[in-house]
Amino acid sequence: MGSAGRGGRRGVDRGAHGANSAQEAHEEAHAVLDAPLGAGDTPLGIDDTPAATDGVNGTPGARRGANAPPDPPPPGAHSTLGTYRRVVALTGAALPVVSFLARLPTATIQFGSVLLVARTSGSLGTAGLVGGALAVGQVVCGPLVGRLADRHGQRTVVLVFSFANALAIAALVTGALTHLAPAPLALLGALAGASVPLIGPLARARVVALARGTGTGDRTVSTALSFESTLDEISFVLGPALVGLAAVLAHPAYALGAAALLVAACGTGFALHPTATAVSSARTARKRAHVNAAHPRIALPALPRAALSAAPRIPRSVHALRAALALQGAMFGACQAGITALTERLGAADQAGLVYAAMGVMSAVAGLSMAAVPARVGLRARWRAATAAALVLSLPLLWTDSLWGLYAVVTVLGVAYAPHLITVFGLTERAVPPARLAEAMAFATSAIVGGQALAVAVTGRLAESYGPGAAFAVGSAVAALACAISLTARPTTYAETEKTLHARVHTKTETEDDSHARVTQENTPS
Repeated sequence: MGSAGRGGRRGVDRGAHGANSAQEAHEEAHAVLDAPLGAGDTPLGIDDTPAATDGVNGTPGARRGANAPPDPPPPGAHSTLGTYRRVVALTGAALPVVSFLARLPTATIQFGSVLLVARTSGSLGTAGLVGGALAVGQVVCGPLVGRLADRHGQRTVVLVFSFANALAIAALVTGALTHLAPAPLALLGALAGASVPLIGPLARARVVALARGTGTGDRTVSTALSFESTLDEISFVLGPALVGLAAVLAHPAYALGAAALLVAACGTGFALHPTATAVSSARTARKRAHVNAAHPRIALPALPRAALSAAPRIPRSVHALRAALALQGAMFGACQAGITALTERLGAADQAGLVYAAMGVMSAVAGLSMAAVPARVGLRARWRAATAAALVLSLPLLWTDSLWGLYAVVTVLGVAYAPHLITVFGLTERAVPPARLAEAMAFATSAIVGGQALAVAVTGRLAESYGPGAAFAVGSAVAALACAISLTARPTTYAETEKTLHARVHTKTETEDDSHARVTQENTPS
């Protein structure tokens, strides 16, 4: 057989080998998602450099390859308390306090704007319009804030948006107190939502970067996400409670004024904290690559190829995770509408906030307890268990008709919320390129907010027309959809995406080389 024939056969064999490599990568990634979360096991990294480097901050040892030996765990690292100590040691004691205070305004302005406008205008319709505009602004612009943070670094972006948000909240309060018309007041609400600095998602991205940068395992990353989700839960319980207290004792404007001051002061503290530099921007990554190319002796830590791209691709499997979060937000909203309607029917409307707070407290406790889940339980198993629990525990709401029964059922239901959030955030962290982690976390938060806002609008009307059972029924139906997604979706990992892409590029390159050799052979005179 001639050389051209041999070249064609080699191209076919290599193409088959490339396809097998892609299939092996796909199977390996799903094994990773179902694998135990060991203390030092970080099988997700793509080791593009001799020293395994982190895709976020270039620190050696982070996101190591699957064959890298795990670091020996320090004493007490396997205990729940020991794991939380490691998380706090990564950030320092000050950062969780500052980030918690900085995210309180986000939990305050949604409910506070509705109370403020309702009191100053005397119209619940106008109040709902402003609250809806605020939610839409946050949903639309949230991913943009995350992308800007990925490209330019958290410090500059958080500083700009913190001060912009403080000014927007102050403008909204001023417009409400001066009885501005509904349309411009809604515009101010949209600006207040669009300028939210999204401290929660950026804090998640930062603590994950710190954990990956020190080479700690997936257990520490999971615990860090549990800790951040607990801070979110507490803020979303405490924020509305403080607004309600201010409304009773004085005026909602005082709560929003305090929120403006808090986001300016603590947002600045979060931005200027030394850990802000742990998350390298895409621009920094490209500069680092340029310096390495121009001055090889400097030998700055190199970053993987994905970090050098302005916008590396996010795998399609992330859409299922975002849909699950949007459905969880919708379940939040449906339960909120149902709780409000049922407490009003029972003549205890002032108890609605306390009932919802009880669910939030239980959710926060469950979130903290996630660090104690056995390491042999993988993320996909946790996801399915959380969605199944939410579905089963929501069903008793359909037959609840007493205040104390409502307290009991809703409190138990809170057990499923934070574990689901933490698990989906963990799956998202594994799936997306490190260079777009902040954007992915911001998009996930926007999905929750958007789902909740839409559900409140729809189920609120259903509850008015057909009673609280209708709103609770929507909540259970949404929970069933979320459970179906967790059972059918197959979330990939960033490792799978990279390996599949490398296999395809390798196969294409070799096929083109063989084709070129075959053409050259045919055109060569004998």
